[in-house]
Amino acid sequence: MRRALFALGLVALIVVLVIGLRSAPRDSGPDVRSAAPSRAEIARAFADSPAPLTRLHRSANRIVPGARKELARTLRGLRGYPVVVNLWGSWCAPCRAEFPIFQRTAVAFAKRVAFLGVLIQDKRPRAERFLREFPVTYPSIDDEHRDVSNELRAVGVPSTAFYDVRGKLAFLHQGVYRSRGDLERDISRYLGVHQALA
Repeated sequence: MRRALFALGLVALIVVLVIGLRSAPRDSGPDVRSAAPSRAEIARAFADSPAPLTRLHRSANRIVPGARKELARTLRGLRGYPVVVNLWGSWCAPCRAEFPIFQRTAVAFAKRVAFLGVLIQDKRPRAERFLREFPVTYPSIDDEHRDVSNELRAVGVPSTAFYDVRGKLAFLHQGVYRSRGDLERDISRYLGVHQALA
């Protein structure tokens, strides 16, 4: 029985790695960090945000504990706003390529869509180093035991969940986003919020 479970776990890990590597962008440019918005752009974008989004932004770039319970609590606090939840890990090469897309898109939709990260089964110091390199304007919930990932039935990381204004899951995108346009199209399609103004 143990051998069968081990073999099944090994197969699942291989599938996740293959999906992650196949979905990684072939060319992310010379320096993906150059896509990060400036402090001035962020300040302009988030000025006079609605109260629930302001509360979320106050925890920008932090890792908060709580896994599935914290995600549910945060989604309740964001009712009335669509939410994009990105599952990531510092160990995930496609996440590194994708993060600048989320940096820019979160700022572009600042007052209309809430963004949130979920850190999947990662070491805290490594994840904090990753966030220093790729800072984002929203917090990430620590999902040490993959509770959120399992509940969503996410095949691997990165994955992105789209929640409607009632806090209901509208869509789960499995794999990496290759461009900001692709992410914005899914925000429009599944959350009804059209192309960012900036």
